[in-house]
Amino acid sequence: MIRYLVADSAVGPLLIAGTERGLCWIGFDLDASALRPRFPAADIAADDGTIADWAQRALAVIAGERDDLPPLDAGGTPFQQRVWDQLRQIPRGETRSYAEIAAALGVPGAIRAVGRANGANPLAVLVPCHRVVRSDGSLGGYAGGLDIKRRLLEFEGARFAQQARLDL
Repeated sequence: MIRYLVADSAVGPLLIAGTERGLCWIGFDLDASALRPRFPAADIAADDGTIADWAQRALAVIAGERDDLPPLDAGGTPFQQRVWDQLRQIPRGETRSYAEIAAALGVPGAIRAVGRANGANPLAVLVPCHRVVRSDGSLGGYAGGLDIKRRLLEFEGARFAQQARLDL
C-alpha cells in the first residue's frame, strides 16, 4: 500500500508518498495519478496518518531546519543507490557536476550512467538531484523543469551558470 499527501513546502507544494517502510516518492506533480506509472501494481490511497510524520520531517529537511532524514523506501539498483547516497553528500548551497559524482564513485567514465541514476531519483529535493549541474556550470535537465531547479538552487544559495555559453 502506498499512501500519499500533498504538502506545502519551502519550495512549493509537493506530492509525498510512502509505504510502511518509508517515503518512496516526492515530486512536483500534485495529482496522485502521477504515482500510477511508477507503482503500477500498488494500491494507492490518500494518507491516513501513516506517512504524515515522515512527510513533516522531510519538509523540515527540505527547508534546512534539520538534517536527519525520515525512513526512505526509494528502491533502485545498487548503482542508483550509490549515486543517491552521493547526492545526499552535496551540501546545501553547493553543486557538483555529473563528472564529479562519477569520479567520487570511483567510476569516472560513468558520467551518463550517473545522469540516468540522477534522473531516476524518486525523492526530489530530499535526495538533492537538483544540485547536479553540467561541467560548464549550466543547469542541464530536471524532471520538475529548469525553472523549478533554478528556484531550488537559488533557495539554497547555490551559485551556478545562469545559461550555458555556446562558443561557435
